[in-house]
Amino acid sequence: MKMSFLKTILVAAVVAFGMAQSGFAKETTAYDLIKEGNKHVGEDAKGRVVEIRSEKSVGSLVPNIWYVVFYDPDATAKATEVKFGAGKKMSVKRPARILEFATGNAELDKEKMKVDSDAALETAKEEPLLKNVKLQASQMWLQRHRDYGHVWKVRFWAYKLRKPDQTTDVGHVYVSAETGKVVHNDLKINRID
Repeated sequence: MKMSFLKTILVAAVVAFGMAQSGFAKETTAYDLIKEGNKHVGEDAKGRVVEIRSEKSVGSLVPNIWYVVFYDPDATAKATEVKFGAGKKMSVKRPARILEFATGNAELDKEKMKVDSDAALETAKEEPLLKNVKLQASQMWLQRHRDYGHVWKVRFWAYKLRKPDQTTDVGHVYVSAETGKVVHNDLKINRID
């Protein structure tokens, strides 16, 4: 009886620990950051995303520094940028976005934003040209492309073959934010030689 009770307690503890660990393991996605960013912008800017971009990832393929830019009718350049680090707000700015201001700061269409950053990164990593390449880092942008619509542009860095302690930029993979399929790649795998 005592042994059965102890086994039950032990199993429950292991299950609880596993569930806690899986909760911590989930990375914050770009779309999660839109929801979080809405807490830090004015009412007129909530949900009105113009751009999402990351910095180059460090120590993992998953970026953890992100910028979510909202269309803000009250800002001079019509934009408010919320910077996140590891899912937490780091700063809120109203940047001077001259180029984007001139093009109208077009909002991204929420109906076409079906594929989140984590799924886009996984799809981009599976591109056949990257099969035998040891990837080291990535950088991502969600943007409107004139030929492909709403896309995730994923830039990769990989370790060099002859100097495995060095990395090089191997180009971009474009993943549709609507379908989740690769629509174009601009990979330059020869750079790893």
